[in-house]
Amino acid sequence: MDRIRRTSPLRVVLALLAAVLVPVLALAPAAGATPRADSVGEVAAALREGPVYVDPRAAGRLSGADAKDLTDKIKKSDKPVFIAVLPKAREFPPGNLLQDLRAQVGDRGVYGVVLGDRFAAGADRSVMPQGRVNDLRRSAEGTGGDTKAKLDRFVDGATADARGDAPASWNGGTDRGMGGGYVLGALVVLLLLGAGGGFLVRGRARKRRAERERAELEKLRPVVDEDITAFGEELDRIGFDPQASGSDDAMRADYTRAIDSYDDAKQKMDAARGPGEVRPVTESLEDGRFALATLEARRAGEPLPERRMPCFFDPRHGPSTEDVRWAPPGGTERTVPVCAADAARLRYGEEPMARTVDTPDGRRPYWEAGPVYGPWAGGYFGGGILPGLLAGTLLGSALGPWGYGDYGDGGFDGGFGDGGFGDGGGDDFGTGGFGDGGGFGGGDFGGGGF
Repeated sequence: MDRIRRTSPLRVVLALLAAVLVPVLALAPAAGATPRADSVGEVAAALREGPVYVDPRAAGRLSGADAKDLTDKIKKSDKPVFIAVLPKAREFPPGNLLQDLRAQVGDRGVYGVVLGDRFAAGADRSVMPQGRVNDLRRSAEGTGGDTKAKLDRFVDGATADARGDAPASWNGGTDRGMGGGYVLGALVVLLLLGAGGGFLVRGRARKRRAERERAELEKLRPVVDEDITAFGEELDRIGFDPQASGSDDAMRADYTRAIDSYDDAKQKMDAARGPGEVRPVTESLEDGRFALATLEARRAGEPLPERRMPCFFDPRHGPSTEDVRWAPPGGTERTVPVCAADAARLRYGEEPMARTVDTPDGRRPYWEAGPVYGPWAGGYFGGGILPGLLAGTLLGSALGPWGYGDYGDGGFDGGFGDGGFGDGGGDDFGTGGFGDGGGFGGGDFGGGGF
């Protein structure tokens, strides 16, 4: 009779691991390979995990070992310095590449981007003055065509002079720009899943996202609270009495709608847990202000107002009355909806009464304050037309095809080349597009580039 051979649990585990790992290893890229980015958003996601990203199509310009050295240098400095090395490809249009990348990363810092054989740099002005960014870029370009030498010099200067700290998301993040350890990664994933660790990883990711969203919401809360308070004061100012002899059903319906919108906005803001939940709040306020404008027209015996978007310069001004051509300092003209008071100011050559918000550089118009205000503005103006109103601004970029995903803080100037990179154009708020002194005039992000 044949003897029965006993198989130890360890042998079973090893056999299972081998069965899973063999096909994984057969399909995995070689160690040091980097996931290809097919959009600016994917590059931004990589930079939220680590300070350096190298697209595999541009790996000939910076090796994995050199990328690791840069990463170690930046992390050791604990400074917010971001580096991307990208191929000249359709998915990376140069015209607004640097601004779009900054908007989607969502962190203030110094940004350097190699695109093909060109180099661009920019920085939030709260992190580094525009002039210093230009000096660093020119110094880096003085090293010649060697990407390693160029980035080494740029990173040395940026880490020495940048203000602020590295983003917390780099702690324990995956430096995708340095390549992936696929074998080790597969083992770790298997072990985590075997021990139920997959749930722990997902739980930690959810917790980090929740913390980030809470922080973004707190940046928006003061602005939204100001709007709610202002609308409440408007309700008090009109002094409407539904029971007065001159009140009719239509007036009472308008007033009820305005009151309901006010209460709805307060309740939604109290319940909000992330920045995306701010948009319904400002939608309610916009609806309530139109109801209030309709009520006041009825009481005055005037024609009822047309349903229009709020005043572009400050939604608290109420519904717009006309569209005018307007250009920010140093930018191109665009058509914006404005209230009667701001239209009159513009006709007389005066500045409109713009809504200002807090930024690291003090109070600035909301369109210069960064993509964190995307959901706030989206509730007032809708996602369809607002990107056109804000074309070329950091907030306008955030309202593009990626929607209201990442909300950074601060504006950003800088780009590729004097007057554009390759065939890429400049931006609407800039002074000559990408280049020395280019970018968003008066914004927070300064620099020059491709």
